[in-house]
Amino acid sequence: MALVPYEETTELGLQKFHKPLATFSFANHTIQIRQDWRHLGVAAVVWDAAIVLSTYLEMGAVELRGRSAVELGAGTGLVGIVAALLGAHVTITDRKVALEFLKSNVQANLPPHIQSKTVIKELTWGQNLGSFSPGEFDLILGADIIYLEETFTDLLQTLEHLCSNHSVILLACRIRYERDNNFLAMLERQFTVRKVHYDPEKDVHIYEAQKRNQKEDL
Repeated sequence: MALVPYEETTELGLQKFHKPLATFSFANHTIQIRQDWRHLGVAAVVWDAAIVLSTYLEMGAVELRGRSAVELGAGTGLVGIVAALLGAHVTITDRKVALEFLKSNVQANLPPHIQSKTVIKELTWGQNLGSFSPGEFDLILGADIIYLEETFTDLLQTLEHLCSNHSVILLACRIRYERDNNFLAMLERQFTVRKVHYDPEKDVHIYEAQKRNQKEDL
């Protein structure tokens, strides 16, 4: 799930997470995301990294129309919903406990003809990768999924499995702790990584990664 620590938010900042609906405008659509802090906690609210990544996609920074994309640790599903509205064939993933909640947001915000091309699927990093074809996706999306050091190895294994040599990974995150930089260092051992966007107001970075060419490692 898209879980993040609590420490960064003040009590005032937390108030927006207790609202049952968060409303956004992306891709010429009004998107209303249901939030459920009481029952699902930090996995069921919209964090700033998801908003920044959705905005980046809307800017046209990457080609989405007709491309296959997957969102990891989707939580509310905002990023996957925006990618689908922008023309991608999207698989939106999270752990089993969050899927019904995720499905409700997708159904509420995607027109039927887009829903039919959108898949909601269970994915626990490093565990059920056999249900995904190696290198299946053109684009891998993640917002605020770098959070627990004990998940880093499984997340890297998942990225490695889902990526082809032509896939692009986009990860949006705040750099809160040294462990966040540690993950980026781990990522750079297997992927070419560069920062492509920074939102100073929300203090969110977006990193792009692609598999290293074998010749680069010689």
